[in-house]
Amino acid sequence: MRRLAAADPDGEAAPRAVAIPAAWADAAGAALAELAPGIGAISLQAAAEAWIRPVAERARRAGIEAPLDSDLHALLLARRGAPGPAIWAGMDDPRPGLVLNLAAFHDPEHGFDTAGFAAAARLAATALTLAVPAARVLGVGMADLAGLLAALGLDYDSPAARDVAAALAALLRAGADLASADMADRFGPLAQAGAPPAAPAATEVPGLAEAARRAQAEAAARPQRRHGATTAIAAPGLAEALLGVETGGIAPEFSPLDEQGHLTRTAQARLAAAGMGVEAALAAMLAGRNPLPVAGPAAHAAMHAAVAPHLHAMPARPALAAPLAPTLRRDLPSRRAGYTQKAAVGGHKLYLRTGEYADGRLGEISIGLHKEGPAFRGLMDSFANAVSLGLQHGVPLEAFVEAFTLTRFGPAGSVEGDPAVARATSLIDYVFRTLAVNYLGRTDLPEAAAEEADEAVGQGDPLLPLALPRQDGARIRRRALRLVAK
Repeated sequence: MRRLAAADPDGEAAPRAVAIPAAWADAAGAALAELAPGIGAISLQAAAEAWIRPVAERARRAGIEAPLDSDLHALLLARRGAPGPAIWAGMDDPRPGLVLNLAAFHDPEHGFDTAGFAAAARLAATALTLAVPAARVLGVGMADLAGLLAALGLDYDSPAARDVAAALAALLRAGADLASADMADRFGPLAQAGAPPAAPAATEVPGLAEAARRAQAEAAARPQRRHGATTAIAAPGLAEALLGVETGGIAPEFSPLDEQGHLTRTAQARLAAAGMGVEAALAAMLAGRNPLPVAGPAAHAAMHAAVAPHLHAMPARPALAAPLAPTLRRDLPSRRAGYTQKAAVGGHKLYLRTGEYADGRLGEISIGLHKEGPAFRGLMDSFANAVSLGLQHGVPLEAFVEAFTLTRFGPAGSVEGDPAVARATSLIDYVFRTLAVNYLGRTDLPEAAAEEADEAVGQGDPLLPLALPRQDGARIRRRALRLVAK
């Protein structure tokens, strides 16, 4: 172990003394300082024990004989998995999450630990259930797919890589679903399982496809679940920083260099898998060959399509925008048509105003929030201006609709005053749902589930990502994680 002083990212408090394993980078210490409640000195072991102990106690009361406390400590110490900020803070998150670091399950000598990954998925869902017994939706996820594929010597933009990713997602879901079935046996079922697609028949990782299919068959034989959903890939955050994750979720490595200009761990793993040293790589580059090609948006979108059917929740599919020739701004007429829509989302009123070109195309929006805080009003006003500029420079409304529907932050919930939209997961989600109906005739957008809208963060004042509530009245700071994949 080693000690370091982690600076307060907001600059409002004195540096916090943290103790982490000696091999872990300073970024992990900074993440621990933000994850652990309080302001005093903290160690990884003490911070982990604070949330693991209640989980182990509930497990013993429920008659679960597995040593959950030692298994969870081992998972964290090996940097294979960590829960989200709410679990560390002891909060009753309606959607508790735990991310598994795929790269940490690979060993250069023995390859990928398929059995360990399956067990970790089951352990994660069990621990989240016991940590937040009232939760009806879990978010067991995975990260650093690019790092694992590099270590396996697989090109991210290849069918073989997509088969591995699909099999991993299938195994992750099957393991989490089996844990949910176990919890349903103990505490009562609350949901019925659907039928996910079958895992690939074979992959480049020996035994992975077979393990995924066996787990899927076992889960299918036990359809009663404690949760409506168990798996999700979310935006990277403090848990990923603590685990040393380089790329969030299933994103590719967008650059082989880190912020200091050094080769990333993923790039080094790719060279090692190819049997190429740094000197040989430099020689190849001087000869006009790139040994570290970067995957583009099309590869990311293809990977998303391969993985999404196997998980319950995913970020929006990466947009593939066609190259646009430079366009001049098309100004709106001085006197323009449009409409004003008054609505309330989760009890929070807003006024959406539109401006149209002579041909009826949308060219401008404004969002009025008269009773919200000045910071939130300013952000929404700036956002509306940015969208308006995009529309006036030729960005199609369809692109904004695909990008911003189903964004989740408070306020959210039932929509009143607009018959075109019943529920929304955020104010922005509502804005683009109603614009899609009125300007694109789109009625095919996935409906925001009632529980999803009602459980979005903001039930009172709008909450920004930097100001999440804590039970003790303080705030959790959600620090921006600097990853290769942005």
